[in-house]
Amino acid sequence: MNLHLHEIPSPLSEIILLAALVLAAILLQFFLIRFSGLIARKQGFDKKHLKMLKKPILMVFIVIALMFGFNILELNEPLLEHPIVVLLIISITWLFINIVKVGGNLLLLQYDMGEEDNLQARKVYTQIRVFERIIIVLILVLGLGLALMTFDSIRHFGVSLLTSAGIAGIIIGLAAQRLIGNILAGLQLAITQPVRIDDVVIVEGEWGWIEEITLTFVTIRIWDKRRLVVPSTYFIEKPFQNWTRNSADILGTVFLYTDYLFPVDELRKEVERLLRDNKLWDQKVNVTQVTNTSERIMEIRVLVSAKDSPTAWDLRVFLREKLIDFIQKNYPQHLPVTRIDMKSSYSSLK
Repeated sequence: MNLHLHEIPSPLSEIILLAALVLAAILLQFFLIRFSGLIARKQGFDKKHLKMLKKPILMVFIVIALMFGFNILELNEPLLEHPIVVLLIISITWLFINIVKVGGNLLLLQYDMGEEDNLQARKVYTQIRVFERIIIVLILVLGLGLALMTFDSIRHFGVSLLTSAGIAGIIIGLAAQRLIGNILAGLQLAITQPVRIDDVVIVEGEWGWIEEITLTFVTIRIWDKRRLVVPSTYFIEKPFQNWTRNSADILGTVFLYTDYLFPVDELRKEVERLLRDNKLWDQKVNVTQVTNTSERIMEIRVLVSAKDSPTAWDLRVFLREKLIDFIQKNYPQHLPVTRIDMKSSYSSLK
């Protein structure tokens, strides 16, 4: 026996219609993602970007399908309509946030943070990440505001609250002064860029890399894998060292201390030999000089250059070890010692 839709009991027909619309929304999302995937592969985009959009698009399509079904079935119950409207606002907010993230990632595909001379890449990376967070915060605030405005009780409460906005604004402004200052400082960091992602800095006596820049704080990855978190205002108000402000290459020093009889020219030859085929040295700077003296010793400084600060550190350690070994084996008599002239002391006693 054939049973038509209008012959099916009303609740069951409504469920079938809504299920059919939801299924249609799922199929539409599937084909849209599949078609977008084909285009993305031709353009060289990563599939992970489509995965970020897959779930929010599906949620938007399902909510729209349910709203369409409720209109067809003339289900105007507030208990059904209101949650659907809130879900639509949430899903669209989620979709826009992921679109912003995907857009930022696509822009960064043009820059390689792994290359040696990545100054331009670090500039763009810092700006995109900070502005991305600003846009996401604005989208969240807008989405939350729209969702709350759908509740009549909250809307009336908001209207009554606006009548005392003057006093409330002063109180909130004073309470949030530090937070607002950090947000403005984070925005200033993105524009002026005294520090960028992956910059090498010395902050509070700690040496490390800028790992994350947000609207309110900056995370520094210390060389021993600790994390130093400072407010964004720190880089606006206090002095700090940025070793990669204009370029990543840097000079490194090794200090040695010997007596006055030590042949400095022989040390220069040894430094040149150690650097000749050394991959840590960038072949730009190699200077060996006597930089200071005292009544007992002379200070010898070896100045060399490397492509970045970690490489410079390894080069300094290498040279220091090898040069100490060179002096110990070839000129042990010229290591710093305290000498006493026994003849002079004996003569003075007589």
